[in-house]
Amino acid sequence: MESVKEEISFLLPLLRCIAAQFGDKCEVVLHDLTQGYESTIVAIENGHITGRKVGDCGSNLGLEVLRGTVTDGDRYNYITQTKDGKILRSSTTYIKNGKGETVGALCINFDISDLLVAENTIRSLTMHSLDQEVKEVFVNDVNDLVDYLLQECQKSIGKPVSHMAKEDKIKAVQFLDARGAFLVKKAGDKVCQFLDISKFTLYNYLDEIRVNQERSAAQKFL
Repeated sequence: MESVKEEISFLLPLLRCIAAQFGDKCEVVLHDLTQGYESTIVAIENGHITGRKVGDCGSNLGLEVLRGTVTDGDRYNYITQTKDGKILRSSTTYIKNGKGETVGALCINFDISDLLVAENTIRSLTMHSLDQEVKEVFVNDVNDLVDYLLQECQKSIGKPVSHMAKEDKIKAVQFLDARGAFLVKKAGDKVCQFLDISKFTLYNYLDEIRVNQERSAAQKFL
């Protein structure tokens, strides 16, 4: 291709094809960069996106390419903004002649403003901050739920049972009690086996934990 004008019969249907494919939110622009930069647009579809028309000028990016500041000016999927605040997802490819000189540009500017509003609305309904994260486990067998709580208990203590001191095991029992583990029938047997303690020790730990909880609750009212 030696010039944009030589290939205009091919390029115009290409512009219309792209615009038709993506709808009226998609502006497609053809620039002829062989003339003065004040009037580079030779064809445009959906010019209402940026408010431009045939005969208007190119953007600052085109100037950088023509000046030689940017040697490889092709850019894809970058974000720009119009004067009236529209957010565009844009792609630009430059057309070169047989000598490697830049003679034109094909630009696609897709208005994603409405999509961003919709995205924010959806995010407000689906996203959550990490400090609000709640783990919920769905099982068919209640014993699987106890096993899960035992795994979470060990993670919370941060060491294997073989390395747990008495204080660690009390914390483990407190962790399990707070999560309702002992409401499950025969969960105490599994906890005793897991922590390598007797039922007598387990009951002592529970008594100690609950007495301390009662004292803490009472102190709040003093």
